[in-house]
Amino acid sequence: MAKDLAREIGYIYIDSGAMYRAVTLYSLENGIFEGEQIDTDRLRKEVGRLKITFKLNVETGRPDTYLDGVNVEGKIRTMEVSSRVSPVAALDFVREAMVAQQQEMGKEKGIVMDGRDIGTTVFPDAELKVFVTASPEVRAQRRYDELKAKGQPASYEEILENVKQRDYIDQHREVSPLRKADDALLLDNSHLSIEEQKAWLMEQYKRVVRL
Repeated sequence: MAKDLAREIGYIYIDSGAMYRAVTLYSLENGIFEGEQIDTDRLRKEVGRLKITFKLNVETGRPDTYLDGVNVEGKIRTMEVSSRVSPVAALDFVREAMVAQQQEMGKEKGIVMDGRDIGTTVFPDAELKVFVTASPEVRAQRRYDELKAKGQPASYEEILENVKQRDYIDQHREVSPLRKADDALLLDNSHLSIEEQKAWLMEQYKRVVRL
């Protein structure tokens, strides 16, 4: 939804969640995870050196995530990363590093950014905020269909449990908890088609641009 809007209006799209997934992937591939535990001292020293960027994929027409110059878009969407990202994203020093990068990206404006704390922490003065939600069951089915379409193994039950766990962790973390900003528009897209939600979002964008 956010990617499509950015493409249609000529803005830059930034997936903040992908940035936390990239940090999680880095942690998994470099021994920072010790079982379920995170070596926070080591991650604290290294997270500031990670360079996370986005480049347009000409084949898909959408941006891919790069970690230190390497395309990691496929790797960060796996269930292994999904099941570990919330504890990483809850670390205050990780959020501080990612928010700083996100705010730097937004200085020139002309961006569409999605993520779980964009309207409350990253850009509290954004000109348009939309809080998008759907039932856990609908979101799990969408992720299941997405993974299957990519040819990746997927379990609906496992994905549903992961969605619920991530929501709980993100809503109850001390730093930048997941919540709707007071001035954000609420969109429950549980029963909307992609075309319906795109039309609604474009209407909101045009309303704000006219102001």
